[in-house]
Amino acid sequence: MMATVLAFGKNIHRGMLAPLVAFALYATSLNFAATPTIALPNYDGLWSVLIVTEKGDCDRGYRYPIRITHGILNNAGDAAFTIEGKVGPTGLIRVTVSHGNASANGVGQLAGNIGSGSWNGNSCSGIWSAERRG
Repeated sequence: MMATVLAFGKNIHRGMLAPLVAFALYATSLNFAATPTIALPNYDGLWSVLIVTEKGDCDRGYRYPIRITHGILNNAGDAAFTIEGKVGPTGLIRVTVSHGNASANGVGQLAGNIGSGSWNGNSCSGIWSAERRG
């Protein structure tokens, strides 16, 4: 005896169920493919970053060029320091800057061509601001 499934008041053989399910999934995927996607901001490019010390005995301020490529931060200048960080699709940025045995962690937000945030490291802390230069 062959099993049947009742669908919309009609008997459907189990052998027909798999193709119907496959078609339904295919039709649903077409609907998602036709839905417009939201364009995410692109923060890639050259940025000028001003770092200001507000607490501690560190130098009062620095300005560094930073290059963002595919959301990854890189040192774009001649100063010998290491940058490890990334920018998320919403502009949230997290970064660690180090030179020798000293390091600082920063967090902030980019929006369009500007950004700002805070940093802390060793015995100092402060704020930073950024502006896209290219």
